[in-house]
Amino acid sequence: MVTDDGKPGRIRPAPENHLAASPDPVRRGFLRRAVALGGGALAARTAGSVRADDALDKNLPPHVPEWSRTLGAPTLASPYGVPAKYEANVKRRESPGLTRTPQSSVAFTPLQSLFGIITPSGLHFERHHAGMPDVDPHQHRLMVHGLVANPRIYTMDDIVRFPSVSRVHFIECGANTGMEWGNVAVPTVQYSHGMLSCSEWTGVLLSTLLDEVGIDRAKAKYLLAEGADGASLTRTIPLAMALDDVLVCYGQNGEMLRPEQGYPLRLLVPGVQGVSSVKWLRRIEVGDQPWNTREEALHYIDLMPGGKHRQYTWIHEAKSVITAPSGGQVLLDHGYHEITGLAWSGRGKVSRVDVSTDGGRNWRTARLSEPVLTKALTRFRIDWTWNGGPALLQSRVIDETGYVQPTIRQLRAVRGIRSIYHNNAIQTWRVDATGEVSNVQVL
Repeated sequence: MVTDDGKPGRIRPAPENHLAASPDPVRRGFLRRAVALGGGALAARTAGSVRADDALDKNLPPHVPEWSRTLGAPTLASPYGVPAKYEANVKRRESPGLTRTPQSSVAFTPLQSLFGIITPSGLHFERHHAGMPDVDPHQHRLMVHGLVANPRIYTMDDIVRFPSVSRVHFIECGANTGMEWGNVAVPTVQYSHGMLSCSEWTGVLLSTLLDEVGIDRAKAKYLLAEGADGASLTRTIPLAMALDDVLVCYGQNGEMLRPEQGYPLRLLVPGVQGVSSVKWLRRIEVGDQPWNTREEALHYIDLMPGGKHRQYTWIHEAKSVITAPSGGQVLLDHGYHEITGLAWSGRGKVSRVDVSTDGGRNWRTARLSEPVLTKALTRFRIDWTWNGGPALLQSRVIDETGYVQPTIRQLRAVRGIRSIYHNNAIQTWRVDATGEVSNVQVL
């Protein structure tokens, strides 16, 4: 639908977005000349409809812009490619409320600025427990021992010689959206859901290494994975999970892992809380029972209504979030807007995503963009005509097991109000009559 002044619906980005809140003159000119959406087709503005103020700008059509009249930068202006300077606001951000020390912190992915399902390596969220170690790959070793017939110590050369696989999977911190448990309405989707990213990971199946060392099938039930960071982070992993789709990774998005993602070697446990995907992997021990390490007995647990602790909650249940329009953004025009977001499930593929614009009273089924992969992010989209009135935007995912994403009321009925981790409740964004979008909770 075209608005009264001939423009399609536009959104002013949140401060964290890739466009400044107050666009420069060239950017404003671009927005004014945006094509109009009508009846599902694009109707381009004609050359004769250029506004008078646009005609004064010598970089705008029909003039030839300045950058087209000179030679550009040389081929190797930057030996390792970097984003355009105009995209400088697209970056990871720390939350002051969650930063205890610079070495034990979280850096959130700017979900509102991304397209598709793959997170660029430089924007993948970070969570460290003792800072980021500088690991020499030539001296790094992976030890596999315990209930095995042939304990081994592998070099990086040994690891990359094994048959490799590349798979797309998400990683989500167990504490993602954790602040919503306590009714803390963080302003943007970067802070509410930004401990979430999705990459193509390359490495060797853990089952391949376990076959070579010969695990004791009669006794082995669990593995302990340990990192080489200052915290010596350790996590228990069920053997059945380890033999399924767990990877020992050295590659991310076509290149070697970044240091903040565990260079030169990390574990990747698909569909499971991120802390289990141990970075800077140095040791795997095979055992017959869980280890109950510090991060399993003191952290990453939830107090249930009956007083018991909810422990070893590996799997991420189905979850979704609308990334546009989302918190901090402003709808500038009435009429057509595309609602888009992300859905995922730790149990497999996304089957369907429904979207509501009235707080869950009515739902419409969104389009799922290909590819739809197991334990990976899935992009969804749906058309929406905003009439200028208040709206409550929600998304609800159903995965291939039939699991339906719950409301916060349904989740609290089971989990109580003392949880921190694994909040997969439906997220609500309120659109005011002014077009401003904010984070609210609908019970």
